[in-house]
Parts: sequence; structure tokens; C-alpha cells
Amino acid sequence: MAEQSLLSEETISNKIYFIRNQKVMLDRDLALLYGVETKRLNEQVKRNLSRFPEDFMFQLTENESNSLRSQIATLKKTRGTHQKYLPFAFTEHGILMLSSILKSDKAIQTNIQIMRIFTKVRQMLFDTTEIKIDILQIQKKLENHDKNIELVFSYLDELTEKKENQVERVKIGYKK
Repeated sequence: MAEQSLLSEETISNKIYFIRNQKVMLDRDLALLYGVETKRLNEQVKRNLSRFPEDFMFQLTENESNSLRSQIATLKKTRGTHQKYLPFAFTEHGILMLSSILKSDKAIQTNIQIMRIFTKVRQMLFDTTEIKIDILQIQKKLENHDKNIELVFSYLDELTEKKENQVERVKIGYKK
């Protein structure tokens, strides 16, 4: 196994998109990573379509494709670079299933790397969610503190008003 041929984490993670509330990779990016033509990758998928239910792979709508095109500066809509078909998006499970139909050593090694990156991304999202929950708990405590401080100040205001409105008492006792 040649370590220098491994792709960088950044190269792979930059090709993970969030579409339809799922982390996915597009067919053209996967083909590039696997070192095959997009057309060939999609041919293999179509030959094994029963392995790719909708939760493993779906085709982007025109709006989703155009939205991605506008977000990614490298995608050009000039003559010769325009895709004839809308791209397919593969979820983590779909990418895992690709390893069963793409048999080259490069495809296997690339798939292993992609799965590791997906695991890291999932862990980062989990960590981020935990941090958000902690922040929400702190905010709730702070809101309670604000209410308590407000209550203390209102009691202090009442006490000072009572003291100001207090009538001087007649003193009892011996006078000098």
C-alpha cells in the first residue's frame, strides 16, 4: 500500500456537500477521486442499481445542481464543460456500496479514506451539537440570573421607597 498516493483529508472533505439534510458526495467528485470517468462510474452504478436505494443515492434536481454550480467557483457553465445529465449524489452508505462494485486497488483505498473522513465529520457534528446544548444550558442559567437580579433590584427599590416615605416617630424616653 503506497502511503504517498493517499489523498489528503482536505481534498476529500472539500467534496462533501450537505444536500437534502444529508452529507453527500457527487458522482463527478467520486469519479475523480477513484481515477475513473464519471460516465464509467455511473455505468457501474446503473448495472447494480438494486444496490443503491434512494437513501444511498439520488439524482439532484435542476435547482440543486444550479445552486451547487453557483456555490462552487470551479464549476463552469461554458460550452463543453456542461453536464448532459444531472449529477448523482451518494450518501455515506451509497459510497460504501460503491466499494462493492468498484474493484480497483485505488477505489478500495480511496473508499477507506472517504469512510474515515465521514466518521470524522460525524464526530465533529456530534461534538458541535454537544457544545450547542451546553451553550443553551448556560443561556438558560443566565436568563434566570437576569430575572433574579431584576427581582433583587425591585426589592431594593421598594425598601428605599419605604425608607423615604417613613414618617419620623415620636421618640419615647427621657429628654435632657
